[in-house]
Amino acid sequence: MDALNIESTENTPKVSFDAQGLNFELSGESRPEDVKKFYDPIMEWLENFNDYLKVKTASEQKSVNFNFKYEYFNSSSAKYIMDMMNKIGEIKETCPNASIIVNWHFDEMDEDMKEAGEEFEKITGIEFKFHMY
Repeated sequence: MDALNIESTENTPKVSFDAQGLNFELSGESRPEDVKKFYDPIMEWLENFNDYLKVKTASEQKSVNFNFKYEYFNSSSAKYIMDMMNKIGEIKETCPNASIIVNWHFDEMDEDMKEAGEEFEKITGIEFKFHMY
């Protein structure tokens, strides 16, 4: 499965999804003009990744790391971030040999970003690891 790499812009986060290495990162600001146009390819990629991971973990345990390093996201992006979290939850359910790790990074001065991660964790039931920088 091919990686998904999108360079960050002033309004969109960097996306680095490495299916082979099982490491995924979104970092930067998320306030795209057309949030659907930006996030739909990411959601489609995650859907395909779910099928890929089922095969990759059929016979052995694998760790999968999702790293969220948002500096800011608007309310439109929050909906898609929630959709991604739900997709990660689905991946966790359908790939029992995959150890899903969600790392939520936030600036020590940004209490809102920490609380957003805690809210996503609560809603999805996925355990997060919180990292303050």
